[in-house]
Amino acid sequence: MMTTPARIWWHELNTWEPESALSFYARALGWQFEAQPLPDGASYWIARKDGRAVGGIFALSDPDHAGVPSHWMTYMSVADIDEAVAEAAAAGGEITRPAVTVPGVGRLAMVTDSTGALIGLMEPADDHATAMVRH
Repeated sequence: MMTTPARIWWHELNTWEPESALSFYARALGWQFEAQPLPDGASYWIARKDGRAVGGIFALSDPDHAGVPSHWMTYMSVADIDEAVAEAAAAGGEITRPAVTVPGVGRLAMVTDSTGALIGLMEPADDHATAMVRH
């Protein structure tokens, strides 16, 4: 049985210094940013290059992210988030963030692999702009 490899779905910078990151990536890579409000009142920035979304920037905050260093997070596309999370756990990984629904985006979860490396999993919403290339 041959399986189709999961597609990289999204890249997200999680940082304690979003304003500095916005300035850096605008200058270094020519990215432009569009702020999106989050339910808690904070902003999430969509990075665009030549009008195309290329990633996002998320501001880490205390106490939820205490001790977490700034890092890039990669999300892989999966057809069924619940099945993917269960399989990751069965394969020796750990569920670090159970699946949550992000309206207009899809369902996401974070797991570690059997070596402790963190990876995001994303089941894109059917109405998401890029759903036709989900995996």
